[in-house]
Amino acid sequence: MMGVMKSMEEELKTDQEFFDLLTGSYARLTGKELVSADTSPTWLYEEAPFAVLAHNTDADPRFIYANVTAQRLFGYPWSEFTRLPSRLSAKAPNRKERQRLLDAVSKNGFVDNYRGVRTTRAAREFWMEDGVVWQLLDESGRFHGQAAAFSEWSFAD
Repeated sequence: MMGVMKSMEEELKTDQEFFDLLTGSYARLTGKELVSADTSPTWLYEEAPFAVLAHNTDADPRFIYANVTAQRLFGYPWSEFTRLPSRLSAKAPNRKERQRLLDAVSKNGFVDNYRGVRTTRAAREFWMEDGVVWQLLDESGRFHGQAAAFSEWSFAD
């Protein structure tokens, strides 16, 4: 996929091809729409009231996408988020649970109604509520990573 292979420092924010991968794989796997058909990549990145994140297929996957809502929630700007190994979105004690989730997503294509503890840049923990995590699969079935979307969260403190 050409969009994913571009320099990811800026292009994926509003890249149409990557947007199509995110939304298309979500629709194919869940049978639901992530956003309405007339939604733009810019809206999803800049204005969506829910968090959307994606990581790549590296041996230690790193985030390749985080919309503005996710950046605010986790406390990382784009330039840092897109260099962050995704495992660091959970503290060490919660990483086994996170890995079980990712394994279930690999096996089943997606997991919905997910609830899990995540951590911000400032090490503040929060509950990711009612999330959907899915495989980023293009129309030919090629795997590009995994993504998550959630619209509810609550801080533990």
